Amino acid sequence: MIELYHCNDARSFRALWALEELGLDYRLRMLPFPPRAFAKEFLGENILGTVPYLIDGAERMTESSGIPHYLATRYGPSPLAVAPDEAGYGAYLNGLFHGEATLTFPQTIVLRYKLFEPEDRRLPQAAEDYGLWFLGRVRLIDSILESSDYAAAGRFTMADISIGYALKLAFFTGLAEQLPERVLAYWHRLEAREGYQRAMQAQAREQELQLGKTGGGF
Repeated sequence: MIELYHCNDARSFRALWALEELGLDYRLRMLPFPPRAFAKEFLGENILGTVPYLIDGAERMTESSGIPHYLATRYGPSPLAVAPDEAGYGAYLNGLFHGEATLTFPQTIVLRYKLFEPEDRRLPQAAEDYGLWFLGRVRLIDSILESSDYAAAGRFTMADISIGYALKLAFFTGLAEQLPERVLAYWHRLEAREGYQRAMQAQAREQELQLGKTGGGF
């Protein structure tokens, strides 16, 4: 069975969402965030100590934008992937990587230097600059949405999961209120999907089980 190591609402949510959209059987293993600090035994399984960490037979994967594509093609064919001979294949791959490398990365800087670091190590200017970087790069998504409801091939695909997670994160970083109207409407379409709702329920259910085992918290 596929195993997914996951932290609540972390990048690994992309993999969880993809699993639910595909209707695959899997075992979810919730960890405290960041696991390299609060679940050191996990380093024996994943040397990076990061999530996602997907185990599928002999395969081991750590990249949150690669896992959804892997699942859709490994367990496909599925309309959630775009084939090389389809129109929109380039846009599909671009969306997969844009969601992580371009839209999520700057928000990790915002998170670290606005929220996670001790007060004396926070860097408000860096957080503001990278927030503006994120908002500037969202313009690409806004332009795509002028003529389509989704990122590629005129349908919901794993590219939308990759981009969608970055938009989900924007609500935590405080940047969502500055998103363009079209992008916000797109996000609401994504979060209304049954696959997304099942993923949210799965992580909440597993987190509640873990809290019960630890007596109230990690």
